[in-house]
Amino acid sequence: LLDKADKYDARDVERLQQDDQWVESFLVWRHDVVDDTLKMIDESFQWRKEYTVNDLTESALPKWLFESGALFLHGYDKEGYKLFWFRVKHHVRDPKQQLEKKKLVAFWLEHYAKRDHGKPLTVVFDMSETGISHIDLDFVRFIVNCFTDYYPNFLTKIVIFEMPWIMNAAFKIVKGWLGPDAISMLKFTNKSDVQEYISAEYLPPHMGGTDSFKYSYPPLVDDDFQTPLCENGPVTSEDEHESKEEIEADTKEPGELSEEPNPNQRKMNSVEQITKSEETDKTEIKPKNAKKALTTFKGPLLHISPAEELHFGSKETGERKCLIVLTNVTKNIVAFKVRTTAPEKYRVKPSNSSCEPGTSLDIVVSLHGGFAASVQDRFLIMAAEMDQSAAAGVPELTQFWKEVPRTKVMEHRLRCHVVEGSKPSSLTLKESTFNTPAKPNEDLHVQLTHLLQINRRLQEQIDRCLWFQQLSLVLSLLSVTVVAFCFYLAYVQRS
Repeated sequence: LLDKADKYDARDVERLQQDDQWVESFLVWRHDVVDDTLKMIDESFQWRKEYTVNDLTESALPKWLFESGALFLHGYDKEGYKLFWFRVKHHVRDPKQQLEKKKLVAFWLEHYAKRDHGKPLTVVFDMSETGISHIDLDFVRFIVNCFTDYYPNFLTKIVIFEMPWIMNAAFKIVKGWLGPDAISMLKFTNKSDVQEYISAEYLPPHMGGTDSFKYSYPPLVDDDFQTPLCENGPVTSEDEHESKEEIEADTKEPGELSEEPNPNQRKMNSVEQITKSEETDKTEIKPKNAKKALTTFKGPLLHISPAEELHFGSKETGERKCLIVLTNVTKNIVAFKVRTTAPEKYRVKPSNSSCEPGTSLDIVVSLHGGFAASVQDRFLIMAAEMDQSAAAGVPELTQFWKEVPRTKVMEHRLRCHVVEGSKPSSLTLKESTFNTPAKPNEDLHVQLTHLLQINRRLQEQIDRCLWFQQLSLVLSLLSVTVVAFCFYLAYVQRS
């Protein structure tokens, strides 16, 4: 690889030397065959330089590419993987535009890979209402190659919706490109069975779903927070009538403010109540036995624990509260907001406040009664530095978020992880919830593959040791035989 360094982007080479996880993803995708892995890295790096992947930005691509609505990220499949949509009816084959469209694919994949640390994607080819003019095998092949050759371990499945019969022959060719490992990832679906892979909440009506999302640009449709959100979930009647045990453990929780108040939320009657609520948010009592997470995301403004996941239990047995710890690492006050993709499920306290320089603040995320956490649920923490002279009250924060430039806002996303299994004791459950970061379910296959590879290596080492042992034994016997023969010859000569 070093011999071809001039063919690569220096940033990719540097990352390869420093990022062990990236190297491992190449190895896993190529079944731990070193020669195949090196070949993939070589091809991937040359492709990345050719398409200037590290420098692809929204402003570097034509606006009409985003406006077409042919490619975008939105929603999750049933396993919690992000959906990468290709609305084929919005794509028209045009050789003059092909390079720019391919760069758009590279932009989305690199944008998401950097944002979510390489978490795999599910590709959806929505082929409803398509005809001959939309068939573009070269472009389909490029998308497939991105996953098979350039982005290791980045593809979970390809869901093909309502493929026209005229495409049958074409997709036989596509299967040839994929190879035996990736063919199993193809899922041909229609309205009656697409929900085996994607739930109705993330399917548009024409696919039999209930998702009201309609693509438009701008803004860039690149994250989980597409629908209008309030800062906090509504206070339901079930929450108002919590059991005595919960009230004793957690203390009574006052209402929460929202930038866009929900009519179902409790209303504050005076400025004094608002101030009191904010003070209570900052001194919120933590769930019993909660321990600060061991994993930490080190951002430029805030360090955030846990780094990637909030661990909730299953609906029947699990823990219903999680803790997020924010630490201000700047010399100024940092304002922050916490948003969620499921505001009807969660109460976040505080969801809109500030953190003093050098201090830590605990945020309690709790499920409303009757709701269960899902791997599709996400949380977004937004943070921005305030001037030293600025006040940090409710009116000031509201005005601050209206005026702060987006380029100065730090964003970090957290996923939900649902701990399955029978109900352990309360202490054990909460200890594990806050203190034992578990690998997400989607990584189990990778872990199993890795373990199998390690087992295979150990078996090979054992076989080699046995072979050397047998060889040593044979050589020892030969040596003894030769020595004995020499003594015999010497004895015969003396006689």
